[in-house]
Amino acid sequence: VMLHSTFALSLLLIAVTSNLAMAIKKEKRAPQTLSRGWGDEITWVQTYEEGLYQAKKSNKPLMVIHHLEDCQYCQALKKAFAENEEIQEMAQNNFIMLNLMHETTDKNLSPDGQYVPRIMFVDPSLTVRADITGRYSNRLYTYEPQDMMFLIENMKKALRLIQTEL
Repeated sequence: VMLHSTFALSLLLIAVTSNLAMAIKKEKRAPQTLSRGWGDEITWVQTYEEGLYQAKKSNKPLMVIHHLEDCQYCQALKKAFAENEEIQEMAQNNFIMLNLMHETTDKNLSPDGQYVPRIMFVDPSLTVRADITGRYSNRLYTYEPQDMMFLIENMKKALRLIQTEL
């Protein structure tokens, strides 16, 4: 009986170890796209400068998402963002999209501090829309997973403001 349970245990260990090895391998193999999990169907620009250029050229607003890999609030927001069909569709069709894991030199993108997650809009006229804010007075440009309807409204506002101001 002792021999049998040792054998079963070692089989279990082998199974766990090989699963872990496969998970690690899978992790490494996954293509590191610019989406970083925010939406694989979306065309993402690589840099803020490229985003500004594309916004001006296409007359679409630029949406800048500041986040960090190991930030649980960012992860939660990313999941809600990626799973929301309306957001994904608008991001894909109506916006120039950028997600950044580092700060830019443009201080206009951090009017009330360099916290994450932070989502800001930049008009095609290259004006940072500091007036498009979220629900929280202590962190004006942050959103939580339950705020997706609010974010959708702000995306629509960013689109509306272009049409009225040009």
